[in-house]
Amino acid sequence: MLKPLSEKQQNPAIMPSIFSLELSDLENWLSEIKEPKFRAAQIYNWLYEKRVTSFEEMTNLPKGLREKLEETYHIHPMKEVARQESSDGTIKFLFELQDGYSIETVLMRHDYGNSVCVTTQVGCRLGCTFCASTLGGLKRNLLAGEIVSQVLQVQRALDATEERVSSIVIMGIGEPFDNYDGLIKFLKVVNHDKGLNIGARHITVSTSGIVPYIYKFADEGMQINFAVSLHAPNTEIRSKLMPVNRMYPMNELMDSIRYYIKKTGRRVSFEYGLFGGVNDQVEHAEELADLIKSVKCHVNLIPVNYVPERDYVRTPKNQIFKFLETLKKRGVNATLRREQGHDIDAACGQLRAKERQEETR
Repeated sequence: MLKPLSEKQQNPAIMPSIFSLELSDLENWLSEIKEPKFRAAQIYNWLYEKRVTSFEEMTNLPKGLREKLEETYHIHPMKEVARQESSDGTIKFLFELQDGYSIETVLMRHDYGNSVCVTTQVGCRLGCTFCASTLGGLKRNLLAGEIVSQVLQVQRALDATEERVSSIVIMGIGEPFDNYDGLIKFLKVVNHDKGLNIGARHITVSTSGIVPYIYKFADEGMQINFAVSLHAPNTEIRSKLMPVNRMYPMNELMDSIRYYIKKTGRRVSFEYGLFGGVNDQVEHAEELADLIKSVKCHVNLIPVNYVPERDYVRTPKNQIFKFLETLKKRGVNATLRREQGHDIDAACGQLRAKERQEETR
């Protein structure tokens, strides 16, 4: 089992975020301070429809309530430290949090709409050997409201062109299931029809394979899309790429995935990064097909982005297509992820590693 996070990592000494509150939480707080519950819907409207950045702008609230909100909750936007824009429309943001730590958020443009990739932790403690997010280890979990705020920051940027965030992927810095409570609270806020109203089937959460939380997530009864970072066809290669596999070996991982599918009736997506000479040969594709042959799933093949701090190289294009064709011939539903942000620091954690070296040493 993963060791519990320290108190500081779980509960940072910062002001609570108003965006962490579900509508029912807000109603309960209003009752506690002897304010009518209907104010909760008004506050939600200001937060998620009008997207204000101060409580003072909530002009239909009594002045005393606005002052109480200001005293109790943080509402101010995260500070934008850096922004990189790709020729394909991808934008990577580096935001600074209340306590000075930084996180990345990415806007990706697709034919079907605008997707936001959000971060759930400052850093990561799982140590995947191909990922820049783990550089410097884990500093702390994000508050649910800090995850919500990332979506709002991107939505405000899109407001200028009257565009909308249409989907969310939780695949940024950090392991979402290592911040499980914050993750679930975030999902409920952004999915609420008075919140950001992002449909559950337009939200995808990804895990590296923390088995106990896969069972727990299956029991939540949410219609959220679920992805697992697999990256290997067998437990030996996976343990070299992903230390989490030593805590939760592949056979246990696959058992939890089968439980998830049986419990929810939904398929699982397997994220499979191709690393040159490591996991990208035809025999690896055959082995992968055998591993998942009885699983209701889709395989998303990912040509890896080069990370200067890591030693992995990209798989040649002809080898990528051989791998893909091998899976398809074996009846596996597989696609090749469209590359985005190739001309910026696209790999997860790269921009933070460049701009905030003191956090990632």
